[in-house]
Amino acid sequence: MTAKTVLIVDNCADRRQQLRTILEFVDFGAVIVAEGTSSMERLGVVPEQLRAIFLADDGTDTPSMFEQLHHSLPRVPLLLVGEGDMPLPDGVLGRVELPFSYTQLLSQLYRADIYRDSQQLHRLPRVPELARALVGNTPELRQVRRLMEQVAESEANVLILGESGTGKEVVARGLHALSQRREHPFVPVNCGAIPADLLESELFGHEKGAFTGAISTRQGRFELAEGGTLFLDEIGDMPLPMQVKLLRVLQERTFERVGSNRSIPANVRVIAATHRDLEVRISEGSFREDLYYRLNVFPIELPPLRERVEDLPLLVNEFIARLEREGRGSVRLTSGAVTSLMRYSWPGNVRELANLIERLVIMYPHGVVDLRELPRKFQMEGVEPIPTVELPAPPEPPIAPLPAIQAATFPAPGAVRLPEDGIDLKEYLADLELNLINQALGAAGGVVAHAAKLLGMRRTTLVEKMRKYNISRVE
Repeated sequence: MTAKTVLIVDNCADRRQQLRTILEFVDFGAVIVAEGTSSMERLGVVPEQLRAIFLADDGTDTPSMFEQLHHSLPRVPLLLVGEGDMPLPDGVLGRVELPFSYTQLLSQLYRADIYRDSQQLHRLPRVPELARALVGNTPELRQVRRLMEQVAESEANVLILGESGTGKEVVARGLHALSQRREHPFVPVNCGAIPADLLESELFGHEKGAFTGAISTRQGRFELAEGGTLFLDEIGDMPLPMQVKLLRVLQERTFERVGSNRSIPANVRVIAATHRDLEVRISEGSFREDLYYRLNVFPIELPPLRERVEDLPLLVNEFIARLEREGRGSVRLTSGAVTSLMRYSWPGNVRELANLIERLVIMYPHGVVDLRELPRKFQMEGVEPIPTVELPAPPEPPIAPLPAIQAATFPAPGAVRLPEDGIDLKEYLADLELNLINQALGAAGGVVAHAAKLLGMRRTTLVEKMRKYNISRVE
């Protein structure tokens, strides 16, 4: 078996063979079938080789079969087959309804690929949550993960660069979790959100009575992060006077609280981040060059989302899965919607995408979002929903002609007269439709595809109408 192997688990031989024929016809990879989970075990299936599992939902032993599959192959995408009433449990990606269509199969296998890729992302050691936060397989993101592995266990200062919303704090938390300091606190500070006159007290603390409102002694962030990591976000917005004091702390590894002359040792690793170009700020005189070189020992630059749009489907899948795990709802996006999102510029980067997915979950709970359901600014020009493509029907077995049916003569539409006592229009139209379907089947020798052509409709539409009227083909 190859990495594209698809497994079909179904007790119905005809349904197994039909799905297998279609999957092989469109070249989805190797296909193996099993009659129940017991025969599947004899096949020696390896989880890493499975692209997806199709499990028939026939309403009988489906729950028990699902439990066995979910227990033995927990990370393999699982899709239900059929129109059963069983709600989708956790661990099931979706449902493939009968009759099978190319568009439906392609969409579900595409989602299975996304799920499978997200499960096999390169995971950094000891930090399983970090791999989920840094979702993506583009070269740029793989380089970020590689740099994190290299610098995590050192004591070097790290400067994280990137636009707002690219995940700078995620990287900082990951570096802390990978470091020798992971058992100690991780303390974040947004230097751009704290007023300049309060930033010194926020970082270094203050003594009682040091200034108006200092009614008690207070520890600063450096003391709170003792032994751990201090994350200085938006360091480019720090006022110049504070830059001088921060530089002294980085050089001497000591600081004093506001209103005190007692030096306190600072056993803290500093990780800084900014969305600004610090070299430009240096040329403008608003950032100290010596502090820049002190912080920029090991730079890590995060790419904006628009430069790695290939990761967007993985991110969408991860955000949906995260909301599902938190019990906040779920939603599914069509390929047309995902294509449109990949053409958007994403000025807010990954944060903007996460907010959009959460909004869609609220607007369309447990629904399917197509291009038209996206907010207007995300509807890119030139993107159209993928049209439904019907697969060629497999050869019909020889069918005996239906018994001859006396053709009814129907008056022209304008000649139909309404009876004085009225008419049940729904029943009248149903009888008319049933009569015409029977005539078409009789004229086509019972071949459904030929009868559908005579009636000017799709074969699948005619099959549905035959089910509605309980019409069976004569073998």
